[in-house]
Amino acid sequence: MTDFILVRHGETAWHAENRYAGRTDVPLTERGHQQAAALGAWAAGQRLDAVLCSPLSRARLTARPAAAALGLAPRVDERLVEVDFGRGDGLTRAEMAEAFPDALAAFLDDPVAHHLPGGEDPVAAAGRAVGCLEEVARDLPGGRVLVVAHSTLVRLVLCDLLGIPLARYRQVFPALENGALTELRLLPGGRASLLRLNAPATTD
Repeated sequence: MTDFILVRHGETAWHAENRYAGRTDVPLTERGHQQAAALGAWAAGQRLDAVLCSPLSRARLTARPAAAALGLAPRVDERLVEVDFGRGDGLTRAEMAEAFPDALAAFLDDPVAHHLPGGEDPVAAAGRAVGCLEEVARDLPGGRVLVVAHSTLVRLVLCDLLGIPLARYRQVFPALENGALTELRLLPGGRASLLRLNAPATTD
């Protein structure tokens, strides 16, 4: 088995306005940098075998203090990039309702069957990320790995590995906090156990 600590990157400049941040490389806020530092302080007291992150700067910068504390080089993997929200990228829910109301309504009803216009198929997104974790698990059996990625992608991964329909990711996992720890144990045969969800990265 291999344990993965899945972390949503630190707060970005779009969080205050609740804008959908997909592939746009949105910078961290000062609070986001503080969350990255807290993750680094937490990691310093852990046994971790690898640090993986999305290629987007908000994930790389969040992972950097943890990797430095462990004396590891963070491994950037393109498969951990956030879901592409297409025309929804950079927009608020209200702005989407103005731009494409019918498509937004369909997305809110079933975000997998009706993903945002021009966006990525969530099934494909889950597949690439799960493939990444399974590959790491084969390379590091019995290991413990920190993965810094993105909210929608992590929620899709959780649903995929826990046998929850992907279309329910927004209901079952309504929110992942920035910088919080979600620990998943990947077991032989594709089985998985959720060990903790949205736990603060504290050194207590």
